[in-house]
Amino acid sequence: MKDSKQFVQENKQRLLDELIDLLKKPSISADSAYSQDVINTAEAVKKSLEVAGCDIVEICETPGYPIVYGEKIIDPALPTVLVYGHYDVQPADPIELWTSPPFEPVIKTTDLHPEGAIFARGACDDKGQMYMHVKAFEYMVANNALPCNVKFMIEGEEEIGSVSLGWFVKRNHDKLKNDVILISDTGMISNEQPSITTGLRGLSYVEVEVTGPNRDLHSGLYGGAVANPINVLTKMIASLHDENNHITVPGFYDKVEELSREERDEMAKRPFSLEDYKEKLDIEDVYGEAGYTTNERNSIRPTLDVNGIWGGYTGEGAKTVIASKAFAKISMRLVPNQEWEEITELFKKHFESIAPKGVRVEVKPHHGGQGYVTPIDSIGYQAAAKAYEDTFGVAPIPVRSGGSIPIVALFEEELGSKSVMMGFGLDTDAIHSPNEHFGVFNYLKGIETIPLFYKHYTEMMK
Repeated sequence: MKDSKQFVQENKQRLLDELIDLLKKPSISADSAYSQDVINTAEAVKKSLEVAGCDIVEICETPGYPIVYGEKIIDPALPTVLVYGHYDVQPADPIELWTSPPFEPVIKTTDLHPEGAIFARGACDDKGQMYMHVKAFEYMVANNALPCNVKFMIEGEEEIGSVSLGWFVKRNHDKLKNDVILISDTGMISNEQPSITTGLRGLSYVEVEVTGPNRDLHSGLYGGAVANPINVLTKMIASLHDENNHITVPGFYDKVEELSREERDEMAKRPFSLEDYKEKLDIEDVYGEAGYTTNERNSIRPTLDVNGIWGGYTGEGAKTVIASKAFAKISMRLVPNQEWEEITELFKKHFESIAPKGVRVEVKPHHGGQGYVTPIDSIGYQAAAKAYEDTFGVAPIPVRSGGSIPIVALFEEELGSKSVMMGFGLDTDAIHSPNEHFGVFNYLKGIETIPLFYKHYTEMMK
């Protein structure tokens, strides 16, 4: 029987070519202009699961985009692993900052990826990492190395809040019954030092609209006499942080988990160079909440950030106008114990209360989700740790991530099972940004490592 490393070596070009074909599909769930592309991508994922060896594969309709479900049950008495991933991607904007077209994948060498990296939207988040599981499963089936049952649930709305996934999970407890959920939608410290994500932040995402006069006004005739919605909006946003970069929304920190000094000291053992961090981002200094380190600010502390702001004239040349409206999109990353719906309501109440007379403010909630912490003494975590150590030669480090996968908390609430987050991406892979990429090494190493998780998990469950 071939081992997974031999399988990867012998099939390297095919494995890359198949992923590249998948990345060519612009499955942008946030933009209705791409709705057919999203559906076509679901069909492509369905076909890949059939070819890989699933006995049952279904396109499951939802109120939104479909979920691709697949399974192979070799013995009901054996453990069942549920693999979660998503086939939708972020919008590619701004297109002009890409060095190659976002949906024309190319492999380029970089300093961090001397073996090459695949540049394309979705390469790392999450098509590349999701497809690792499909190919790892293909290896196990083809080489009679599948030690337990497998189910796949691949959705098409992760980048817009996974609303339909919650609807689907609540209606399919029996179909989705499992012993552990396996996810690769996170990253690791480096190609030399793997890590396992043990914590995720929650999310509250809102859009705000400030309305002033009933039409755009001449800035000479009305400037200084009428509230300018853009000026007002920027002042309101600026007031959301104090001089120590604490968030000023009343009640925002009431349920924030304060980690002990001992826990923070353990986190500080993670390899990290502040100078390298600044150099890679081309910034002179870091910025954030007083009293916390960079790695604490981006993982165990909540945040509030403006993701987009617009209004008035932004075309070429000048137009002297006071806009009737101004808009912003704002995300709040939350830590465990913060309820996202409660935070959304606190923000709405506060933001509307600080609006001056002369403008009207509307806060429109978009989506959100809970934070999540998974124990490191679970069988799932221990099996993942052994798998990483087998292929990387060093034990992985548990880390908390600043990102959000809102449905992880939902999985535990609805299905009663823990999630294991085996990410293979790097912080430098530019997910959600122009020039997103995924290392060839990382993609192939994932396919090599994942079967070992199944092996160790099944053995440890006996």
